[in-house]
Amino acid sequence: MNIITPGRQAWGFGFVGAPSMIAFITGRLAEKEPSNVVIEANGVGYEIRISLQTYAVLPEKGTPCKLYTYLSIREDAHVLYGFWESTEKHLFLHLISVSGVGPAMALVMLSSMSAQEIRTAILREDLRGIQSIKGVGSKTAQRLILELKDRIKKEGFEAEIPASGSQSMSGKRSEALSALVTLGVQRAAAEKSIETILKKYGDHISIEELIKLSLR
Repeated sequence: MNIITPGRQAWGFGFVGAPSMIAFITGRLAEKEPSNVVIEANGVGYEIRISLQTYAVLPEKGTPCKLYTYLSIREDAHVLYGFWESTEKHLFLHLISVSGVGPAMALVMLSSMSAQEIRTAILREDLRGIQSIKGVGSKTAQRLILELKDRIKKEGFEAEIPASGSQSMSGKRSEALSALVTLGVQRAAAEKSIETILKKYGDHISIEELIKLSLR
């Protein structure tokens, strides 16, 4: 196991550049679902919330796995968020630094669009694209563009859209429902969205795309 603990404390407030107490975790991937994983390290299982883009590139269960992490500390809970790439974690920190965007909403954003798609939408001031994400209103979308556009430009990212990969229908329905409920979608609304999308696309749709479309 490798757990990095920076020297100074950060109590989960989400400012870019501030340490989050646990920078990354390396261990065995014990469990994985579209919205969370468990990494076992030295006999301890760390439950970690993840986005769909991280889920899509995870290795098989039982194999070594490293996730970059952010620890959110609230009065009622300590929640670990994990990211396959450090650039996704960095964007997550940017997102939660914006007023009105908490870790749960940032994770929904990273599950609805890829990190590059979010950066592109911000750089192009694509309000409609950002507002298409469930839970993101016009004021929040405007703040995201206003506060993050220059930061993203300074980091050298360009506005380009990347390209976007069988499971049984019942298995997809169950996994998608579990992920959506974990992400904060009401169960009844999630079930309705899933059924509508499955009827339209059939069993050829991937679990990642099913969840993404349900979050729109």
